[in-house]
Amino acid sequence: MSMVTLPGLEQLIYAISEQKKLPANVIEEALKEALLKGYERYRRTQQMGEQFEEDYFDNIDVELDVEQEGFRVLATKTIVNQVENPDHQIALADVQEVAPDAQAGEIVVLDVTPDKDDFGRMAAIQTKQVLSQKLRDHQRKLIQEEFQDLEDPVLMAKVLRFERQSVILGVSSGLGRPEVEAELPRREQLPNDNYRANATFRVFLKEVSEVPRRGPQLIVSRANAGLVVYLFENEVPEIQDGVVRIVAVAREANPPTRHVGPRTKIAVDTLEREVDPVGACIGARGSRIQVVVNELRGEKIDVIRWSPDPATYIANALSPARVQEVRLVDPEGRIAHVLVNDDQLSLAIGKEGQNVRLAARLTGWKIDIKDVALYDAVTEGQRISELIQERQERAAIAAEEEARAAAEAAELAEWEAEEAALAAAEAAAELAAAEAEEETV
Repeated sequence: MSMVTLPGLEQLIYAISEQKKLPANVIEEALKEALLKGYERYRRTQQMGEQFEEDYFDNIDVELDVEQEGFRVLATKTIVNQVENPDHQIALADVQEVAPDAQAGEIVVLDVTPDKDDFGRMAAIQTKQVLSQKLRDHQRKLIQEEFQDLEDPVLMAKVLRFERQSVILGVSSGLGRPEVEAELPRREQLPNDNYRANATFRVFLKEVSEVPRRGPQLIVSRANAGLVVYLFENEVPEIQDGVVRIVAVAREANPPTRHVGPRTKIAVDTLEREVDPVGACIGARGSRIQVVVNELRGEKIDVIRWSPDPATYIANALSPARVQEVRLVDPEGRIAHVLVNDDQLSLAIGKEGQNVRLAARLTGWKIDIKDVALYDAVTEGQRISELIQERQERAAIAAEEEARAAAEAAELAEWEAEEAALAAAEAAAELAAAEAEEETV
């Protein structure tokens, strides 16, 4: 059998295996597939203008010989008396010259390896492109299998380089495999982080891309609320033991302007009367929460006590402001008026509205901060009543439109059923008439 030699093949496979962190057998399979595509390109070039079916080259296989450093192309062909397709058939007379007992209809495997000089530049380029794609596909598959179902979504990461506004990090799953690259996009970065080369951070695994994309397949985040939850779970034994639970988290890691720093509100609760959930998270002299703050580079964190009573929960969520009264003016629309003294007004709202904005996210209520001295309950009640009436009217209109659409859909379905029944009856009548005509004939 002839062979196209590939000098240094074994060393090449080893080098790619080390570079791509893939097993040698995976490299060999990818190379075989690439050579097969290269051969297809070679055959198509030979028969320019001819159209090939998608499965036309399914009878072609590549045999890779790593020890001999080369490859062969093999074709499975059917023995026939008269050859119509030389790529899939071979003449019986030709086979019987070397195998006299051969019969038509039998299958033979033939060496169709082209000469190295005949293989062509375009076929070589095709082979190289396919090999690169196959290796990327295998890498992507391995990364998916490694990171898709990690129990711990927080990883240690090291800064490798910078691309545009993203930071490229090296992360490891902790399963004993080499580290892979992950992308930390600009929107997922913290304003107080210093992303210098070889700096280490904890990051939250946000996405494992399942489709080909430019750049790393893993998307990580420093701004995700899940990172805060993980840090508290890791630092507070009572959370690990289930004595204290985290009920809700609201985080603004990238505020709208530079004048406002990143901030998080976290609501905690416990079923144990003798345990203070807020104190457990803060720790003695703030030791536990300080570890979290340091990891988040000075981000401000408010730990508040969750309550099943919405008014109490809202008042706690507006900490550190002192609240005089919480009026649940529209429970169905989840609207609350919070009354505070004049000296607490700016504290309750927060710089550029950050405190009330986070409290609203944390509780799920729309919160209006009011000066208790200027609050007119009658006027505010009338305004809320008008809002409720408007909402009810919109809901009624939406319900009417939905009912109308449902009635039109039902009417259309009924019409289509009648048309189908009529068509079936006409077809049956035509068939009966045709059968009667045949009987008459």
